[in-house]
Amino acid sequence: MDLGIAGRWAVICASSAGLGYACAEALSAEDVNVVINGRDGARLAAAAEKLRGLGGGKVVEVQGDLLDPGTRELLLGACPEPDIVVTNNGGPRPGPLRTATEADWEQALQGNMLVHLRLIDSVIDGMCERRFGRIINITSAMVTTPGPGMAVSSAARAGLHATVKGLSFGAAPYNVTINNLLPYKIDSGRQIQVAHVTADREGISFEEARRHQTDPIAARRLGRPEEFGAACAFLCGELAGYISGHNLLLDGGSYPGLV
Repeated sequence: MDLGIAGRWAVICASSAGLGYACAEALSAEDVNVVINGRDGARLAAAAEKLRGLGGGKVVEVQGDLLDPGTRELLLGACPEPDIVVTNNGGPRPGPLRTATEADWEQALQGNMLVHLRLIDSVIDGMCERRFGRIINITSAMVTTPGPGMAVSSAARAGLHATVKGLSFGAAPYNVTINNLLPYKIDSGRQIQVAHVTADREGISFEEARRHQTDPIAARRLGRPEEFGAACAFLCGELAGYISGHNLLLDGGSYPGLV
């Protein structure tokens, strides 16, 4: 399927590895020019080299932490008029509510809600003026099915969802869509982190914790990053212009509800 976005420009946050990189790879395969971002310079350079080797669109690197306003300025300096923005950032430290510190809350609210909203606010008017825009927020399945061990993550990400839902109504008449991708147990670095936490909490080996990660998944396997990236690319395409304000769960069929 031709997604109709070849030659467009995308800013993809936290994309030197994991789900952000999977989105960058999928968009690059559609000949989209991508601005990728990460804190680790060596890892970012390696990601850029890999993307260029795929022979897609142009690749621009912006090193820095999204919590730093200067990094967001550099992203928009590298791409002042993005057609596509994919927000993403590392998730908060897993744990129950009683163990969450003030620092945990501050980092989560800033890193998983406010920085994304500030970036969206910087680009949405221009997208509306140009009559094309695709905003994708990588959040978490914990928004729809909060778990006791992800209290801080659920709260911060739900706040982001509520705010962008309101924004989506005003943007829709201008062919600007805002959607959220909600991953659940995609085989990325986040799952490695969660497995270590689980192993320490339950007194089991890391390997056993990893094996147990597939237990609650209907598909009985972890999701693949390339599956996640493909979903992102589709929502960024021309033919996805009638889809906005929605949450797409990528959870191997595990969500138990109807709506």
